[in-house]
Amino acid sequence: MINAAYDTNNIFAKILRGEIPSHKVYEDDNVLAFMDVMPQAEGHVLVVPKAASRNILDADPATLGTLIATVQRVAIAAQDAFDADGITIMQFNEALAGQSVFHLHFHVIPRKEGVPLKPHSGKMEDGAVLAANAAKIKESLAG
Repeated sequence: MINAAYDTNNIFAKILRGEIPSHKVYEDDNVLAFMDVMPQAEGHVLVVPKAASRNILDADPATLGTLIATVQRVAIAAQDAFDADGITIMQFNEALAGQSVFHLHFHVIPRKEGVPLKPHSGKMEDGAVLAANAAKIKESLAG
């Protein structure tokens, strides 16, 4: 059961308000996709709704429809941009299940045969690498 309220000061809410910079991949009226600053693989993207949702358990069903359609679109573009053999899509709900940022989000991670996921550590990726990876996905989305 969800007991906690949505925290308007979570890091993704701050990114959505433009208070914290991000390497955007895609944005429309409802959804933002941006590079994960601690990627588990090259091209790791986060897709978040603009609507305030703690996680999938409290999200408005209308929010979920547009969100998952964008997750699919970004996943296809990321697979193409990084010539990936597959895509891992992850979504966590509440701390016990692994959620660490309490704003609904999906991880979209391009995967290559024989390359394990890196740990989601405290080590941030270089901004130039993130910008280059974002540009690859944006190009694939446009094409």
